[in-house]
Amino acid sequence: MLNGIISIYKKRGFTSHDVVAKARGILRERRIGHTGTLDPEAEGVLPLCIGPATKAVNYLADADKCYEAEVILGATTTTEDATGDILTQSEVHVTKEQIEEVVASFIGDYTQVPPMYSAIKVNGVRLYELARQGIEVERPSRQVQIYSCDIIEWIDEKRFRIRVSCSKGTYIRTLCTDIGKALGCGAHMGYLLRTKVGAFTLEESLTLEELEAHKEEMTSYMQSLEVLFAHYAKAQIKESGKKYLNNGNPLSLNHLTQVNRYEDGTFIRIYNEEDQFVALYKWNEKRQMLEVEKMFMVG
Repeated sequence: MLNGIISIYKKRGFTSHDVVAKARGILRERRIGHTGTLDPEAEGVLPLCIGPATKAVNYLADADKCYEAEVILGATTTTEDATGDILTQSEVHVTKEQIEEVVASFIGDYTQVPPMYSAIKVNGVRLYELARQGIEVERPSRQVQIYSCDIIEWIDEKRFRIRVSCSKGTYIRTLCTDIGKALGCGAHMGYLLRTKVGAFTLEESLTLEELEAHKEEMTSYMQSLEVLFAHYAKAQIKESGKKYLNNGNPLSLNHLTQVNRYEDGTFIRIYNEEDQFVALYKWNEKRQMLEVEKMFMVG
């Protein structure tokens, strides 16, 4: 049984759901989930959780991400990227120094208004479904973080490429639009390449064709769930705590072979007696107990 995470290189023209459907057919596994939508015209890293690992989809969706994008100055579009209809056009009279200053100004906390062409739901309806009907609704702003934002190539006087490292929930299309707004000439995104999701990188990603070619030795290409939680402390269960772990009950420190002082809210990886990763627990300082965050297998 397949159980783990594999990074797929999503090509242009495929939706994230297309990739999942094709991977299900190739691997003959129904339990496959993607970890965050990548636009059909975007390319790059799309990790897939397979088998029991689908329980970790939300954790990987919350991971930080890295992108490369083309910014096109002088026009705004309905979709905030090159696939949309042009809304406004302006002359571009800005210097490289002005562009560099504006791009750098977005580093740090950044408040975004999500685009209408997005998968966010409002009153149970996807925004893009409303947008396709010509309906625009008010969207609540959200705060995201830009860890770095660098210009990596000047294409011409109206186009340049940026490399962005950011938190979950960041729309790079909107970042490009906001850069244009700050410059006073408008802008939209030309293309998008996602180069990293958490620990998963472009270099280790397989195309769907490569997935088909290597399906018989797929386990050698998969990462275990532990990769997602490797930065958390590890503890192993004792025999006295096994029944509590198997039932997802709270654990005391006496149930563990390794005993440490944990801060309130600290996550701990719990392993069974065979040293297999079983669950993610969280320390409750008030109760002086470990409480289950997520069970991944029976202990």
